[in-house]
Amino acid sequence: MNIAIHQATITEFAADAVIVNLFEGVTRPGQATGAVDKALGGRISDLIALGDCTGKLGETVLLHTHAALPAPRVIVAGLGPAAEFDLAKARIAGAHAIRAAANAGARTVGTIVHGAGVGGLDAAEAAAALVEASLLEMYQMPRQASVAREKKEIAQLTVVELHPGQLPALQRGVAKGRILAESVNQARDLAAYPANVATPTMIAQTAQQMAAETGLRCQILEQAEMEALGMGILLAVAKGSEQPPKFLILEHHADRAATLPSIVLVGKGVTFDTGGYSLKTASPGTMWQMKDDMTGAAVVMATLRAAALLALPLHVVGLAPLTENLINGRAQKPGDVFRGMSGKTMEVISTDAEGRMVLADALAYAARFQPDAVIDVATLTGSIGIALGPKAAGLFTEDAGLSQRLLAAAAVTGERVWPMPMYADYAEDIKSEFADVKNSTSPDVSAGVSTSAKFLQHFTEGYPWAHLDIASVAWAKKARPLYPAGATAFGVRLLVQLLADWS
Repeated sequence: MNIAIHQATITEFAADAVIVNLFEGVTRPGQATGAVDKALGGRISDLIALGDCTGKLGETVLLHTHAALPAPRVIVAGLGPAAEFDLAKARIAGAHAIRAAANAGARTVGTIVHGAGVGGLDAAEAAAALVEASLLEMYQMPRQASVAREKKEIAQLTVVELHPGQLPALQRGVAKGRILAESVNQARDLAAYPANVATPTMIAQTAQQMAAETGLRCQILEQAEMEALGMGILLAVAKGSEQPPKFLILEHHADRAATLPSIVLVGKGVTFDTGGYSLKTASPGTMWQMKDDMTGAAVVMATLRAAALLALPLHVVGLAPLTENLINGRAQKPGDVFRGMSGKTMEVISTDAEGRMVLADALAYAARFQPDAVIDVATLTGSIGIALGPKAAGLFTEDAGLSQRLLAAAAVTGERVWPMPMYADYAEDIKSEFADVKNSTSPDVSAGVSTSAKFLQHFTEGYPWAHLDIASVAWAKKARPLYPAGATAFGVRLLVQLLADWS
């Protein structure tokens, strides 16, 4: 989708469709919507009076202009109550509006910025929200089919602004929104690719190319280097695969690490997960979706890309252990004991609890950056979906300041997180008779989300830490605004907002 800015009144702009908006409860539209209403002879006002155009959040009303405007179609996007309007709702309205335009057959669209006028939002942030929502909503997953599927696509989106003085702010916002949305969509692509395409090697190569394009520092540790570092827990998972494991290290402002706050992001990168010898059997026919078990790694890569392109004033490190979890004669087995980089040992109870294993050594590696905070992102447990469903990610931390930062970022972006318990008692449940800890309480599955977080915490030392369990939000079974069905890359916008607000 090409995106441009044009200085004009929306009533003068020629496109397949133009988009205006309406707050709930408004009986006489004003500003740009009022101008369109006047050009159409009061037809929007008539629909308001009939109750057919209410301004409720997510509502879209399509009108044909019959040559009264250069554009043949007008879409009125509902913004909801003005008193409740914010950036998250601006994105929802923008997503519904661009989808309505596409469904109407429009290829070129002109739109005003939702909320930059009487909505009271900062013009740059409102423009970023509009572009972000439009690109995220129109995303389509990559396909490897021999015949292309017919797509409803918007080729050109133009932000139309009457006042010349607003154009610089809108330009900044459009650029930011594009960076955010394109970063998210690149992560979505990686999660959607089949596992025979998105191998550890392919993802590592993608990271190298991305780093070259954005100025990030990139280092890939090979198996021999991981062995030399003592990453025995991560490598225990990798033993079952013919694909060589990789350990990805990305850095933004690596040359300023001594003077800037250092934030380390760690993403689980299991590129396919069979469960190993603890084979996944609970939901027959759904194992194909385990290609997205590297979503955490994709989210971290995308966040680093956005941090670089937005020139955020932080030292940001992205770590991603990349491997498959398969079965062969060398694969880990229940009852095996392994020692990690920290020197701590763990017992395998379930080979399907592999995500926390690869993260254990990555969290140990994170300490060498002397970070101000470490946040890991992982499709870690199916249990988080039972607790929260597909509406929020689980947030696990004992650091109140870090928790507040994440909750604040969630409120701005609409990528919701919910604090989960980290009681000391849960650590008792993962004590092992044969090692320091065990990786599962199986067959007892109670409190599985919290005991998994306690396992991760065991390998964190000397820094504030938070864990985000995104297992229930990484893949959307049903489409919702900003999230077409499929890979979501949940967490990129959340983490970028956290980083942007850090200082």
